[in-house]
Amino acid sequence: MVEKTRYSDEELQEFKELILQKLEQAQRDYDLLKSSISHSDDNDIQDTSPTFKVLEEGASVLSKEESGKLAQRQQKFIQHLKAALVRIENKTYGVCRETGKLIAKERLRAVPHATLSIEAKNSR
Repeated sequence: MVEKTRYSDEELQEFKELILQKLEQAQRDYDLLKSSISHSDDNDIQDTSPTFKVLEEGASVLSKEESGKLAQRQQKFIQHLKAALVRIENKTYGVCRETGKLIAKERLRAVPHATLSIEAKNSR
């Protein structure tokens, strides 16, 4: 039996649809995080007494920092998904960049932007 070296066009289309769904959700999440960082008119410290202002300012800054980190992480995820779409167009999607073998479909369904097979990932 000949070992497959790439996924068929039908399989690539299935992965493309999955990635587009994840990309759409990731973009919505990213937009939500961005808006939570930039909106200061909702539950902020403007209506609080001076006694609690210092504590709430600290909590507000911490919350914005965490949201910023999450937004950065989400943006990186979006970039990885877009790179996966490029690999689909190039018909190199699903090929492990270390072993050259196909990455298992189950792994790609769970982590659609994966570039390493489980075997290569475990050997790292």
